[in-house]
Amino acid sequence: MDGVNLFTQFVAQHKPQLESSGVPQHFWQSLHRKLVKETFDAGIFLQLLLIDYEGDDQENTLETGAVGDTNNKTLLVAEEPRPRFALSVACEEGIKAKDPDAIYLIDHAWTYRVNYARQQLEQHEQLTDRMCAIMGVDIDDEDRIDQILVKMWRYCHSYTIATNGLSDEERLPIWYVMDEVGSAITHSDDPNFRLVPFLYLNTQTTYSLLFPIRDCDYEEQVTRDFVEYVSKHTADRDALLLPWRATDLREHSFVQVEPDAEYFSSGHIPESYPEGDIATLEPRVNRNQPLKVYSEYDVVSMHLTDSCFQLVANESEADVLWLTHHYKNFAELAHNTPNKFINQFPYEYVLTIKDLLAITGRRTAKQHHNPDTLETYPRWLPTTFNLKTELLQFASYYQHRVAKGLDNHWIVKPWNLARGLDTHISDSIVQIVRLPITGPKVAQKYIERPVLFRRSELDAEVKFDIRYVILVKSFQPLEAYVHRKFFLRFANKSFSLNNYDDYEQHFTVMNYHEEAELRHIKCEDFLSHWKEQYPAYDWPIIEREICMMLHEVLSCATKKSPPCGIPPCQQSRALYAADIMLSWERSNGNERDRMQPKLLEINWTPDCKRACDYYPDFFNDIFKLLFLGEQNNESFLQLEGNT
Repeated sequence: MDGVNLFTQFVAQHKPQLESSGVPQHFWQSLHRKLVKETFDAGIFLQLLLIDYEGDDQENTLETGAVGDTNNKTLLVAEEPRPRFALSVACEEGIKAKDPDAIYLIDHAWTYRVNYARQQLEQHEQLTDRMCAIMGVDIDDEDRIDQILVKMWRYCHSYTIATNGLSDEERLPIWYVMDEVGSAITHSDDPNFRLVPFLYLNTQTTYSLLFPIRDCDYEEQVTRDFVEYVSKHTADRDALLLPWRATDLREHSFVQVEPDAEYFSSGHIPESYPEGDIATLEPRVNRNQPLKVYSEYDVVSMHLTDSCFQLVANESEADVLWLTHHYKNFAELAHNTPNKFINQFPYEYVLTIKDLLAITGRRTAKQHHNPDTLETYPRWLPTTFNLKTELLQFASYYQHRVAKGLDNHWIVKPWNLARGLDTHISDSIVQIVRLPITGPKVAQKYIERPVLFRRSELDAEVKFDIRYVILVKSFQPLEAYVHRKFFLRFANKSFSLNNYDDYEQHFTVMNYHEEAELRHIKCEDFLSHWKEQYPAYDWPIIEREICMMLHEVLSCATKKSPPCGIPPCQQSRALYAADIMLSWERSNGNERDRMQPKLLEINWTPDCKRACDYYPDFFNDIFKLLFLGEQNNESFLQLEGNT
């Protein structure tokens, strides 16, 4: 195939990518030639400059979370973050934006997923040496890998493989650090170059493409806009630029205001729900015929064994629909099949999506925060910011905590993933503001003083969380229960505020990590250990607080009309799982600290396999409660408000 045909084929394959990245067409032919020949000629036309800071190597306190006097602005905004190198035009005639050859391939020196970054650096000394040189880390420092893992957030970029058929794990973001040339390009609000990622499909190789957007003179510094996707007239831009430009953002309010209905409905398929007078769908009283159940969940199909129920193969003949896909047409269900139950409520995502749960939970608070301690309310809800819509508020809140000398550890997680995927723990605002480029995320205050559980077989005090199964028969009026048998999950290593990339130290979900030990303990055994480890803290009192918290958050979900809240729906029933941790909190005037339950999240269609393994009648009891109206005080505890 001749060169013309090869170029035509290249354009056919890569045109959508080139156009979406904004690569001008006059560069395409030269780009193709350089890709085929693997020509890296940036070093001919551009030159690296080593920046001398005359030995002053003080770090920016906005990144490290240092503390100090609120009135001393320099403690919050120290010197600008300082790169090791800069890049300038090396050819005396300069570089012209219309020159078709003025597009340069930038290689990627390090490609990694965050959870394997430390391991790669430990195993590849040459890679570590190269990253030290790029990021300005002393190659002889014993903690050089730790320094790289902190500084890399000023240098790294990301892409995601969006191919059908990939698992959630395979879709996790891939991060990369460019070579010495690409990493030396500095930020400017008025840049002269652009730099965009590019996947060369012929070899499945990723590069970055550097090209001028205006004519550049000899020795002119090469710059680009690190946040070019954000308007220069928005305040969020200052927060996004914190990794490269220190700015005091405390003048901006961090008080969170509930968004409008459009926020709640954005990104969701519209749902219908029955309105007006609705006849109550009473539980089945006549037991002569079993209740017919259509289930998409194989665990229900395997463990719903009571003769009161009969599994059927299609939805049309069922009395109960137990679905694992989101159902949207509740009005039609009420009109067409008014005697059919379903295991979902309309708009229940106000509880089961992380950012919406935080908004919903805040409805019970009488004030946003304590001005002295910055503690936000309600106390059972960890302080949570949406890093897409509340980034500026988060940055302001973070800096206010720095000024007061308060702990600033945060856990950053996608609002639409579970199992700890793409979840990070950090006290560095530089890292935190970079993470949302891989998808929408929330930053939730990390519990820095968790109540720990002593695992004698490890001789270690570890983090643990508690999962309560919630059964809802009605939201309006609220009638909800918890299963008395709660479930425990444990970390595998002693807890301390370090090694944030050590999954087994900071996380408790081990089900999906083959190399990790999964510690099973029934709640009865846990309660026996609890009495030994915390004799002064009665579990029934703690459980009462947990139940009041759950009642409160479920009540909050009905304080607004759809799409901001859950409407009445007589055919709906639901099973959720609430994940809870206990945090030590100081009590005014008391001799001892108190244990404060913290609601981490509420899960939709949770995995109940372990529950059925422990308690074979788990689903039999639940179905009798939800659909037959059988009260079972031995298995369930009804949620009640604070009386």
